Amino acid sequence: MSKSFNIWHHIRRSPYQTILAISITSLTFFVVTLVSYAALVSSTLLTYFEQKPQITAFFSDEKKEDSIKALQDKLKGTGKVSGLRFVSKDEALKIYQNQNKSDPLLLEMVTADILPASLEISTTEPKFLADVATILQQESGINETIYQKDIVDTLLTWTATIRYAGILLIIFFFLLTILVTLTITGMKIILRREEIEILKLVGATRSYISKPFIIEGMLYGFIGAIIGWLLGYGVLLYATPFLSSLLQGIPALSLHIAFFGKTIPYMREVVVWPISIVLTGILLFLLTFLGLLLGALGSFVALWRYVRF
Repeated sequence: MSKSFNIWHHIRRSPYQTILAISITSLTFFVVTLVSYAALVSSTLLTYFEQKPQITAFFSDEKKEDSIKALQDKLKGTGKVSGLRFVSKDEALKIYQNQNKSDPLLLEMVTADILPASLEISTTEPKFLADVATILQQESGINETIYQKDIVDTLLTWTATIRYAGILLIIFFFLLTILVTLTITGMKIILRREEIEILKLVGATRSYISKPFIIEGMLYGFIGAIIGWLLGYGVLLYATPFLSSLLQGIPALSLHIAFFGKTIPYMREVVVWPISIVLTGILLFLLTFLGLLLGALGSFVALWRYVRF
């Protein structure tokens, strides 16, 4: 009880330093939260596009079934194809009718005869798209080849950029947090140097002298992690409706988030943020653990530097 009182007393004696430490730590974990959400969303979108048919080849009417079967076997033999789906003229008509069921006029104008049969192809990795497209372009009886190379390449670039830039940002802010904690703890140690010397003279152990400083640093990290997570989560809730409408039609994982015990109505059909309450809770746990670790590390380095036992 006395140790807790002493820690609280020391925090009250230097409120501005405490505010600075918590503010820097909160900023650090705010950045970590946003980077984590952005990385998860970009990875989910990339997975979605990778799992969709990435190349569609439209056949001419002269293309025979035997030739199409031979093409399928050839594509499978490359080892670069993860899925093949042949869409006949009748199936193409059903797809067209389902997409335009709200416009009867368009349905009357189209029959199965004027729609081409097609082959939908998925590759095992995005880098194989160009190779498969080249095979299709060399094949006779194909009128047109459409593939999502630009979309997948753009998502790959975004994902890599978010990953590497995020790692650099996180490392920078982690080091900044440790440095600020170290500096503030060091200032407090210097201000209490006489008290520490007296404690050492009367036989106080190293643990007894160090523990209040380490606990105080961990408290900065813990509070900062909570605040940073709340700020990042607030940005998530604020941005989700806009991004949901922007990327409408991409069925990522459905999201049911309970926020402060209440389900947010507009979050029930979210298609952008594939983050469940479980994943959000895990992220909060990891952030608080890192906050405690960074705070303890900064205080420990300050004690090692300024206190000689």
